[in-house]
Amino acid sequence: MINSALILLFPILMAFTAAYDLLTMRIPNWIALALIAGFLALALYVGMPLDEVGLHLGMGAIVLVVAFLLFIPGWIGGGDAKVAAAIGLWMGSANIVAFLTYSALLGGLLTIGLLVFRNYVPGWIVPDWPWLKRLHDKSVGAPYGIALAIGAMLVYAQSAIFLSLT
Repeated sequence: MINSALILLFPILMAFTAAYDLLTMRIPNWIALALIAGFLALALYVGMPLDEVGLHLGMGAIVLVVAFLLFIPGWIGGGDAKVAAAIGLWMGSANIVAFLTYSALLGGLLTIGLLVFRNYVPGWIVPDWPWLKRLHDKSVGAPYGIALAIGAMLVYAQSAIFLSLT
């Protein structure tokens, strides 16, 4: 019973990531911190070997460096970079490539969708909802946290934590 509840921690945090980014174009720091703390607590709970924890920490660090290199020119936001690194921690070396591939492909589709929405849907048709108006604004970036969250969920069932809890 407890494992069933613990298995939901990551999907719940991914839902918060996607929703916050969609509605506010921000990902609060508490989500990345909760992902890091949750991973460490669950790794301890499932008895993950220390060397494997180290590999997961290494993946998180590598993703953080790459994500901040993408943040510097403004290609992704700072919240996206932090949450991507925290997700990388959960994915580990076995799933990092799949996570990043899915996230990149989904991010591309999201960007294309936003470009179509912004260029072909007249502003007067868009309902007067602040989050939707912001998505329609050509000067605003893309809520990439959505792509990160969906990409992560596509790989989560193969992650070491998930497999250890099932």
